[in-house]
Amino acid sequence: MLNLVVLVSGGGTNLQAVLDAIDSGKIRNARVAAVISNNPKAYALERARKHGIEAVCVSPGRFSARCDFEKALLEKVKGYRPDLVVLAGCLVVIPPEMVEAFPNRIINIHPSLIPSFCGTGFYGLKPHEAVLKRGCRVTGATVHFVDAGTDSGPIILQKAVYVQEGDTPEILQRRVMEEAEWKIMPEAINLIAEGRVSVENGKVKIKDYTYGTV
Repeated sequence: MLNLVVLVSGGGTNLQAVLDAIDSGKIRNARVAAVISNNPKAYALERARKHGIEAVCVSPGRFSARCDFEKALLEKVKGYRPDLVVLAGCLVVIPPEMVEAFPNRIINIHPSLIPSFCGTGFYGLKPHEAVLKRGCRVTGATVHFVDAGTDSGPIILQKAVYVQEGDTPEILQRRVMEEAEWKIMPEAINLIAEGRVSVENGKVKIKDYTYGTV
C-alpha cells in the first residue's frame, strides 16, 4: 500500500480528484495518510477532514526564520513515513533538504506543458495569462518529479488542452484543471502505486503504458 502525504495551499481541487480516484478504484493500492497545508484557511484541510484524513497546518508565520519553518515541515512530513509526497496546489518552495530526503518520491502538478511557461514566478493564473498573451493554441498540464530546480524534474505525464476563442485566464484555468490536472495526477499516482514508474538517466520510464489514454 502506497502511503501518501499531500501538501496543499488552497482549495484542494487536485486533492479532491485524488481522493475521488481512490474512492472509485482508479487509484489502487494507495492511501492518503495526511494532508498538510502552509495556510490555516485552506479549504483543502476541510476536504481531508471530511474524508477522515488527518489535516495539519504548518504555517511559516509561526516561525521567526524560514529555515525553522522548513525544518518543521520536513519533520512533520517525515513523521508520516510517506512513500510518495504529492504537491497538489502547494505554493511553498520545497527546500533542498526535503528533495534530498525523498529522491524521486515527490511529485508536482503544474498547469502548463513543461518546459513552456514554468519556473520561478509561474504559478496560479500566471501560466494561463502567459499562454493567452502569446496567442498559444494549445496548453495543458504536467505531472513531474520534484528535483532541486523549479519545475525541472523528470516528467511523468502530460495532457494537452486546446485554447478557445473568448478564453480568459480564469476560464482557461478551469478547463485545464477539468481536462488535464484532475486526470493525470491520479493516473500518475496509480502508475507509481503499481510500481510501473522508474527514472533512468533523468527521464521517466513507464512499463506497459500507452500515452494519451487519460
